[in-house]
Amino acid sequence: RAQAAQGITAGRPLIDLEIVLVDGKSHSVDSSDMAFQTAGATALRAVAEAAGVRTLEPIFAVSVLIPSAYVGHVMSDLAGRRAHVTGSETDAEHEDRSVVHAEVPEAELSRYAADLRALSHGTGGFTRRYLRHDSV
Repeated sequence: RAQAAQGITAGRPLIDLEIVLVDGKSHSVDSSDMAFQTAGATALRAVAEAAGVRTLEPIFAVSVLIPSAYVGHVMSDLAGRRAHVTGSETDAEHEDRSVVHAEVPEAELSRYAADLRALSHGTGGFTRRYLRHDSV
């Protein structure tokens, strides 16, 4: 458990796994808490390497509301952020505005509010909601 919480690489914890201890023995001289932790950590690293552990990142569904004149700029910016644009449509309330829908990794959204403001001359806005985790 301690090694799974600590992770195999980059200090990221292992999630979505089940570990079953099948057998174990203790010896009055050689057995200690540290020896069992070392054995468990070594076994977990070996299994993780054989299983092909993947690093996951959170993906957010993003809806960007902008004047229609900036749709191309916003789509280009999203593509540079590793986003997958899922569509765009004219806003139902304002025909001169559009909504661009995309799936964006959370790491790419840290400065998005400021960048969108600059890109749309202060007229754009966006909402985001957690969607899933996906492989990096």
